[in-house]
Amino acid sequence: MSRPVVAIVGRPNVGKSTLFNALAGERISIVKDTPGVTRDRIYAEVTWLDKQFTMIDTGGIEPESKDMMLTYMREQAQIAIDTADVIVFVTDVRQGLVDADGKVADILRRSGKPVVLAVNKVDSFEKFMADVYEFYNLGIGEPFPVSAASMLGFGDLLDEVVGHFKGGETEEEEDARPKIAIVGKPNVGKSSIVNKLLGENRVIVSDIAGTTRDAVDTPVVFNGKEYVLIDTAGLRRRSKIKEELERFSIIRTVTAVERADVVVVVIDAGEGVTEQDAKIAGIAHDRGKGIVIAVNKWDSIEKDDKTIYKYTAKIREILSFLPYAQILFLSAKTGQRITKLFEVVEVVIQNQNLRIATGVLNEIMTEATALQQPPSDKGKRLKLYYITQVSVKPPTFVIFVNDKELMHYSYTRYIENKIREAFGFSGTSLKFIIRERKEG
Repeated sequence: MSRPVVAIVGRPNVGKSTLFNALAGERISIVKDTPGVTRDRIYAEVTWLDKQFTMIDTGGIEPESKDMMLTYMREQAQIAIDTADVIVFVTDVRQGLVDADGKVADILRRSGKPVVLAVNKVDSFEKFMADVYEFYNLGIGEPFPVSAASMLGFGDLLDEVVGHFKGGETEEEEDARPKIAIVGKPNVGKSSIVNKLLGENRVIVSDIAGTTRDAVDTPVVFNGKEYVLIDTAGLRRRSKIKEELERFSIIRTVTAVERADVVVVVIDAGEGVTEQDAKIAGIAHDRGKGIVIAVNKWDSIEKDDKTIYKYTAKIREILSFLPYAQILFLSAKTGQRITKLFEVVEVVIQNQNLRIATGVLNEIMTEATALQQPPSDKGKRLKLYYITQVSVKPPTFVIFVNDKELMHYSYTRYIENKIREAFGFSGTSLKFIIRERKEG
């Protein structure tokens, strides 16, 4: 089931990014620990009460600016608006209601999406409330006073946001067909791969225009099993402002990845792994998805008997946070190994749904702790009591220990490696939850 998407929009300098960072809270501070995703990440996972959603930050909208960058930002904000389930429209109480706010409000009204109006920089409700009421004139509902800098007023704002989420997401839950997202930066051959996959198999069930936001879902059958391809090939280089495009193209990728079971990250063999490839792969890793690295245009590379090994080593080095990802070298142009993609995806799907018996897991853990003693600190040693698998997609394990602080990341990784040695889990990340249990 995909999470709802909330886009934060408004004019430049009204405090959108400050609000975004404040709502994202501590999650934004761990961005630097997420390999492949840069610090200026424009999306974050937010939980409010029992609701989870994906929040997208956007560039400022200047409705009538001729400036190339601002025009471009307006286009990209429109992508976010089209993508979102709910829009948070941020205004600035100190600047007051300006003409451009009215024009942004018109754009949002035309979108037909639910809009929640946030009036930012209200550091004192007593002092500014009279000014907040002025924003009723926008005609898009009640203005919610907030202060992103002082973290005030978030409760009422978020209550209103989650109140617009649709309760019935059962359709997606009932659709058991594996979903495969074909992602990558522009011009790496995503469309060609999708077309080749459909052409080779000649069994397109139907073309479903995106039930979702910006991607096209196409059912396809391979070896008697039906899959749904989520094609994000709509990403085009519409401007020479390359960095901004790469930053905002992540918006579509996030929503496609969110809905997928397996993510195929397409890389251009001639270019090798770029920073944006690492970002996209980082998003899929972040979400615990199955991951296949598809190196396209392999026919264009001069090869000897060592090329594939050198190239694999290079990918593993750059995408070191994805040691589990499956790597496939193919060519959409010649059709080389195209059908192999389904076979690899099927292996990943099996691994994502693999369940290990609790008894077997505890045997592996006992053996692992005997081979490498758990760490200690100030005379206190970590004890691992028990491990059990609690869910799949991705396979998730809970380890009960005497002291969470002693369970260093490196030792968790060591346990993970031991489980992988026994069961492989190729193509899927594993998630570990550490719980404390008092001795005795």
